[in-house]
Amino acid sequence: MNALEKLREVTDSIATADNGLKIVDAWALASRLITRFPVDAAESARVFKEQDHPGLDRLVHALEHPAPKQAPKPKRDISDADMKAAMRAFHKRLKLTRLDDESKLGGRYTSGGRVSKVDAIMPPNDFPPDVWQALAQAGRLKPVGKGFYADAENEPKQ
Repeated sequence: MNALEKLREVTDSIATADNGLKIVDAWALASRLITRFPVDAAESARVFKEQDHPGLDRLVHALEHPAPKQAPKPKRDISDADMKAAMRAFHKRLKLTRLDDESKLGGRYTSGGRVSKVDAIMPPNDFPPDVWQALAQAGRLKPVGKGFYADAENEPKQ
């Protein structure tokens, strides 16, 4: 059971508890658990000060069902020439990364001859992040998380 599941369980037990001592212990546990999550501190303090169960339930529900994040839009217009040059640099970096992965020596003193499974890389620093976001929005790159991008047009070698 993770902390969020425990917080949900404690919140539900506050609603159904009939013993005053159990409610006090549950509120204390909920106040300790809520500090582990990114919630509005002022709202959280108000909920625990007033012991507002519907407010606590709303906080927990917001943690269980976070709002989807929208990808940031590029701050400036990117020219086609910049996008083309960035894609050329991306493909070159991807090709070199794959070649580097394929040329590693195996357990013996000769190459294993295996195919690289690299399909995503961090884009070159030669271009600002706005360019890579614009290429992703144009559908030419796929963001795969943590700053890595994959080529959306060409599938990796198998």
